[in-house]
Amino acid sequence: MGLADNPRMEDYSLRYTPAAFRQWSPWMVFLSCLVGISAMAGYALDAAFVDAFGFANALAGFAVAAAVTLPLTLVIAFAIARKHVDIDLLTRGSGFGYLGSTLTSLVYATYTLIFLAYEGAIMAQAVTALTHLEIQLSYVVVSAVMIPLTLYGMSFSAKFQAWTWPVWIALIGLALGTAATAPGAGHAMVHPATVSPAGGAGLTVLAVFTIAAAQLSLATQVGEQGDYLRLMPDPTAGNRGRWRLAVIMGGPGFALFAVGIFFASTLLVGYAATKVGAEQVGVPVELFTVVYERLTGNHTVALVLAGLLVLLSQIKINIMNTYSGSLSWSNFFSRLLHRHPGRAVWVFLQVGLALVLMEIDIFSHIVEVLAWYSSVGVAWIAVMVSDQVINKRLLGLAPAELVFHRAHLYHVNPVGFGSMIAAGAVSMIAYYGVFGATAAALSPFIALAVALVLPPVVALATKGRWYVARVSDLPEDATELPCSVCEGDYDVADMATCPFHGGTICSLCCSTEGRCHDACKPSAWRPPKGAVPLGLPRTRSPEAETLEVA
Repeated sequence: MGLADNPRMEDYSLRYTPAAFRQWSPWMVFLSCLVGISAMAGYALDAAFVDAFGFANALAGFAVAAAVTLPLTLVIAFAIARKHVDIDLLTRGSGFGYLGSTLTSLVYATYTLIFLAYEGAIMAQAVTALTHLEIQLSYVVVSAVMIPLTLYGMSFSAKFQAWTWPVWIALIGLALGTAATAPGAGHAMVHPATVSPAGGAGLTVLAVFTIAAAQLSLATQVGEQGDYLRLMPDPTAGNRGRWRLAVIMGGPGFALFAVGIFFASTLLVGYAATKVGAEQVGVPVELFTVVYERLTGNHTVALVLAGLLVLLSQIKINIMNTYSGSLSWSNFFSRLLHRHPGRAVWVFLQVGLALVLMEIDIFSHIVEVLAWYSSVGVAWIAVMVSDQVINKRLLGLAPAELVFHRAHLYHVNPVGFGSMIAAGAVSMIAYYGVFGATAAALSPFIALAVALVLPPVVALATKGRWYVARVSDLPEDATELPCSVCEGDYDVADMATCPFHGGTICSLCCSTEGRCHDACKPSAWRPPKGAVPLGLPRTRSPEAETLEVA
């Protein structure tokens, strides 16, 4: 049996997730989503922001970013949880088209890769502190560890995350309690000894929005949350309240947790800054060693506790980063190469690329990397939200049903794809100073504004004709249908009719079929002249198999 045929490894990657597989409770899915709060990246980044801009500016910047990203991610999280697809399939049906969403798969893969490398570097620092290995060798060790931990997807991840939360909470609780009871803890938190002269200058609008702009990259985090939220069980009368709470806190709730992490990290950094310099405070294993040393009075014991906390935290978050990265690379290459060797294969690629980034020292350049990435990431998420809320619900310019099958989509839909390219381009021009220094600092907000406004404008201009290329005539009473290629039985939501194979075909086999040359939709690139928009009823007559022409 090949890797792609192993359901324990695949987790229904690249396709609709059926109810029979979604057997985890809302609570278990939430715990898997929650791993973002364990990431040591928050402590390192918060230290960098506070040192550069001061506590007040950093707090205000985080609050602005949370206020912006929370409603965006709320829309995406509920759409994923209700439709039971990952963010790539949701993107396909949110105005990007089948090949248009390939670009966003690359954007998402890059996000998971950046944080896998950054979090991996923090993990490697702990390995080096505990074992005295050269840091370059520690990078190799932590990369190798992530491969077996991620191969079995949610089957392993759900259990590991649930079992390790009590240990993590105990360790982080000890650290926070120790820092909070230190003399002058509140003053040290608000006025850390390591703050730069510029950071001590007081609250400024430009500083606040500079920090918020960098933090907008976290809107993309909803994709990683979505890789677990797609596994939510269907809401019922008995679990509806818990279901909604799990989606809210497991998805957009990350923005609220980020603010909580900010207070925790600045408390720890404030205390540590009274003992060591800014460089040591910015390295989590050294930060927590200083804190635990006040508790234990012994450097060696403190180092062991700090190392255990950092290693556990980084394993938890990097399971998510590696898993989500393998899904996004699978989506990306399945469309380019018409091959799907299995999600597990792309685990190796994700880890290998992360190792390269670690070796070239991404840890020292993460703030600059995120500032650049924010414009692209927030443009993608904002375009999706605009399409989901304005085009689908308010204006009715897009089909209410989610259309994600290759067999049903045009290759590129200008509504989403064009809007994202335009928003990203304008933002990048601003980022490189063409519109002045202020616009450069606020370039992600420019991307956000353009990405929210353009989709309905383009949808109105194109009259919604680029969303659906064709629809399939499927039996009304069917719950599962056989795939004429792989011979598996899949939920009807995952199926389409295929004239090339003379039967029904699952969405994954449809994606990897390279011989048909889109025989089911001769007009794959653009609607024929006079074409009218198609909706997506569950069944249609054979005459409706091809695009309706007025």
